[in-house]
Amino acid sequence: MDTQDSELNEKINIFKIFRREILPLLADLRLAITLLLIIAICSISGTVIEQAESIDFYKENYPEKPALFGFLTWKLILLLELDHVYRTWWFLLILILFGASLTACTFTRQLPALKSANRWKFYDRKKQFENLALSAEIETASLDSLEKILRLRGYYTSKEGDKLYGRKGIIGKVGPIIVHASMLIILAGSIIGSMTGFIGQEIVPSGETFQVKNIVEAGVFAESQIPKNWSVRVNRFWIDYTPEGAINQFYSDLSVLDKSGEEVDRKTIFVNQPMRYHGVTMYQADWAIAAVQVRVNKSPVFQLPMGKLNTAGGGRIWGTWVPTKPDLSEGISLLARDLQGTVLIYDATGKLVASVREGMSTEVNGVTLFVDKIIGSTGLQIKADPGIPIVYLGFGLLMLSVLMSYVSHSQIWAWQQKEKLYIAGKTNRASVGFEREMLNILDILKSDKNSSSKELLFSDVGEG
Repeated sequence: MDTQDSELNEKINIFKIFRREILPLLADLRLAITLLLIIAICSISGTVIEQAESIDFYKENYPEKPALFGFLTWKLILLLELDHVYRTWWFLLILILFGASLTACTFTRQLPALKSANRWKFYDRKKQFENLALSAEIETASLDSLEKILRLRGYYTSKEGDKLYGRKGIIGKVGPIIVHASMLIILAGSIIGSMTGFIGQEIVPSGETFQVKNIVEAGVFAESQIPKNWSVRVNRFWIDYTPEGAINQFYSDLSVLDKSGEEVDRKTIFVNQPMRYHGVTMYQADWAIAAVQVRVNKSPVFQLPMGKLNTAGGGRIWGTWVPTKPDLSEGISLLARDLQGTVLIYDATGKLVASVREGMSTEVNGVTLFVDKIIGSTGLQIKADPGIPIVYLGFGLLMLSVLMSYVSHSQIWAWQQKEKLYIAGKTNRASVGFEREMLNILDILKSDKNSSSKELLFSDVGEG
């Protein structure tokens, strides 16, 4: 029994320490604001610094000499995991701590404030009325008349003997609680998305089928989200160009195939118009040239892959080599800049010898070269984020709760003392409108009774 008592006392002491020291610290508004600023700064860094790129990318764009801003290098980015900010343990820890702060504030401040506002209160001392910013004393007016006036103006009233209490806009007190709840929902959605979502990238030539394999960023529990029971076929990829030759839009005609290869869904996607299937979203993100189909003399059409060349910032060019002799001792180079169908042909010395379009032929190195087709590749970004619906729900509630918070919570007290009626009120916002309402109520009370009452205001109330 002594051991059980000591364990119970230890638990009670821990609970007391949590309630007296830790809980007030978590509920401190200054802590919540500080955490919110830290989250904002981390989010900005995740927006400015490219996310989920290769190490070579960061070495090239964030060299050690000269360091960006004098300190930002690729080593610092990798050390602090700034290349995937939103999935780091420390960012998730900050979100959890901020959620704990909101929860503590809700239960220690917002809920008690709502409970207090929902309680019927009565004043029965003159000093209580004088202490309020807006109060008055009227002769010959009655509580019954005041109660009718308040109800016509949307107040909920309660009378207890010679005392009256009226209130309206209690929803304005509920608003801040819903604000906190919606922010907690948004945080929960963000954490779930970070831990269970993934981002993949695929470059797929027209006509080929693929499964998502190239995962560039994934949460610790993302494995269940990566599609394994279906694949995607790129039926066709093409680019629309402007009359000046600039790219207008990319298009990919995609089909989702089940295990047996049957088409279960199909859609043509383009920028800002993705395809969604079973929680996975496929975006049109990039393009490339995959291959070129050619014929040499009377040979069958054969396909050669084209690789992207290093132009040192001079634009995107793809190239390949075509043999012109059976022993591969001689050949020509083909270069293409886009999918408009123009191919540049260079001989072994690097001299430009011809320029042809798809469906055309030319004589080069003693052979007839026929360019049949340039095959493009679509660049797809594939993403799954199970937390997005939760985040959307949180934002919807947040917008609703902000509107609720703008509703004024107004309270009016009255106390009948023989021929005198003491009346006072207060509101948490829209003070000028509430003062006008109070003055209007007083005017109605006086006119209803034809009283020659003496009105006494204990605050500086304007004329309205």
